[in-house]
Amino acid sequence: MKRTLVLVPLALAACAAAAYAFLNRSDPSPGTAPVLHGAPPSAALVARGAYLARAADCVACHTAPGGKPFAGGLAFKLPFGTLYASNITPDRDTGIGAWSDDDFVRAMHDGIRKDGKRLYPAFPYTSYSQLSRDDALAIKAYLFSLPATHQATPEPDLAFPFNQRWAMGFWNAAFFRSARFAPAPDRSPEWNRGAYLATALAHCAECHTPRNIGFALDHGKELGGAVVDGWLAPNITPDPVHGIGGWTDAQLYQYLRLGHTPGRGSAGGPMGEAVENSLQYLDHEDTRALIVYLRSIAPRTDGPAGGAGTGRATGSAAVGAAAYGPAADTPAQLRAGLRLFEGSCASCHQWNGTGPQSEYAALAGARSVHDPSGRNIVQTLLHGAHLRIGTQDVFMPAFRTLSDAEIAQVSNYVIHQFGGRQGAVTAETVAAQRKQ
Repeated sequence: MKRTLVLVPLALAACAAAAYAFLNRSDPSPGTAPVLHGAPPSAALVARGAYLARAADCVACHTAPGGKPFAGGLAFKLPFGTLYASNITPDRDTGIGAWSDDDFVRAMHDGIRKDGKRLYPAFPYTSYSQLSRDDALAIKAYLFSLPATHQATPEPDLAFPFNQRWAMGFWNAAFFRSARFAPAPDRSPEWNRGAYLATALAHCAECHTPRNIGFALDHGKELGGAVVDGWLAPNITPDPVHGIGGWTDAQLYQYLRLGHTPGRGSAGGPMGEAVENSLQYLDHEDTRALIVYLRSIAPRTDGPAGGAGTGRATGSAAVGAAAYGPAADTPAQLRAGLRLFEGSCASCHQWNGTGPQSEYAALAGARSVHDPSGRNIVQTLLHGAHLRIGTQDVFMPAFRTLSDAEIAQVSNYVIHQFGGRQGAVTAETVAAQRKQ
């Protein structure tokens, strides 16, 4: 009897260990990636890697504000603590200069760094796992061609049990499978290029897909919209009301490459970073392939309506009539917001939202003004906006000195004036976003 009592727990432990190892197994396949127009196999390895690294937007996460490129240190504030991006320059002591090809590929494909410790999925190895080995090593060649920066990465500040890296093995067992991208034989080469860009390199789902209770992507709501760093990453499925189904290919192309489309709005926050650092540099044919893929996914009706809507300032009839003064029928409860808009906003945005000084200042038709929560309007007021497209700088100052109540007032006025909707922004919701 005593022997049985000893053997049963041992057997259960052995089964658990076997299951843990099985569920964390690595896919040894090197994979075969679709040939991207901007990174053909015939290109020099470093040049290919530079293109792929830009498509993956590595610099956005691995560069702290005011810091050296790729030297890490950017803070990721999560519900359970703060993580810091790693130094991925070729410095041998604080970067990845001592990493072998296998070390680098293991990190990209399996989320395990050189010392054998597990990476947190703030580094999107859950998407990069789909990269072919050749593409991963091209990125490594590019990174190793850069200047080495000696800069240690701060240790994570995480609560227990999240500070136990080994426990990430259980998370991986539940939510992650190491696997390379598999081209769909029944799809066109263009579709496969777009799918590889969207799912592996640009990792669109990491921002535009909500997460489940385990902080893993909820693939049942793929690309249906999510909140990232306080910003709403909207629904980008082909739904005509909540997603991008009402956008033309030309509008999507312009937005991805320039960060702005007339009547649809301008990119800000993480999407602005993606356009500035990555999407504007894609080969034209690769951008078109990305659009083809986005058109093909299942539409979802999550999130606020994303179309141009039928608000007061979304049509040409509003242009001119309200360009130089507020509408006479502004409700009394929005007049405080109107006065704030008059003093701080109207000179750039105009009363009809046309933004004559810069098309990026146009508010008419923007997705953000049709969202009653006003989340992205509030974020823009709190943090401002900066976007560099080619040699052009687009800039809007932050208005953090406004009180929470004032930001709520002007946000609700903007939603009414340019979206024709009733805003639901309160001082409390602004205060919550200010802390994010």
